[in-house]
Amino acid sequence: MPPFPKLWQRLTMLLLNGLSLLHLVAILLVALRPWASLPWRVPAVLAVLFVAPPILGRVVKRLSGLGEGHIPLGSPAFFAWWAVANLQVIFTRLPFLEELLRMVPGLYGLWLRAWGSRVSALVYWAPGLQILDRGYVAIGDMVVFGAGVRLNPHVFLKNEAGEMELILAPIHIGDRCLVGGYSLLTAGTEFPADEIGRAYLISPPYSRWKNGVRVGRMGDKA
Repeated sequence: MPPFPKLWQRLTMLLLNGLSLLHLVAILLVALRPWASLPWRVPAVLAVLFVAPPILGRVVKRLSGLGEGHIPLGSPAFFAWWAVANLQVIFTRLPFLEELLRMVPGLYGLWLRAWGSRVSALVYWAPGLQILDRGYVAIGDMVVFGAGVRLNPHVFLKNEAGEMELILAPIHIGDRCLVGGYSLLTAGTEFPADEIGRAYLISPPYSRWKNGVRVGRMGDKA
C-alpha cells in the first residue's frame, strides 16, 4: 500500500495502530491489578477481551457511517475501517482465542453477530478458519466450512484512475453451502444456497458462484 501524501494521514494511521496495544494493556490491567477477587476478575477479563471490541467497533461504524463499497485511501471512511480493523488485531494475531469460542456451539456465531454480521445458529466452523472483517459476513443455515478457510471481506485494488482504494463488502454464504478447505473468499463473494465449493478455491472480489463455476458478479442474475 503506497504512503499517503499528507503527513497527518500517516500519523493518524500510526495512532490508530495503537488501539491493539491499548486493548492488550486494558486486559492486563484488569487481570493483574488487585481491584477485586479472582472470581470477579475472570469475567471482567473476558468482557474486556471479547465484548468490548465489537461494542466499540459498532460505535465507530455508527458514528462514522462506515458501510461498504469502494473507499479511497486516506478518507474518513478508510480511517474508520482502519480503527475497527485494529480492534480485531488481537484475534488475528492469537487465533486460538476464536478457536476457544468455537468450542461452545453457537457462541462464535453470536460473537460475530455482535460485530454486525448475520450468522445462523447452525454453522460448522472447521479448525483454522479466519475472518478478517468480523462484521462483514452473512452466513445461512447448515453451512459447513472446511479447514483453513479464509474469509477476507476487504481487498486493496487500483481503480480505473490507477489509484489504490479499499474495497469493503460482505461475503454472502447461502443455506446448506459447503466451503472447501483452504479456500480464500474475498470482498463481495456470494455462494447461493446449496453451493459446494471446491478446496483451495480463490474467489476474486464480487464473484458469484454456481455449481462450482464463477458465473458473474454478486447481484447479477443467474
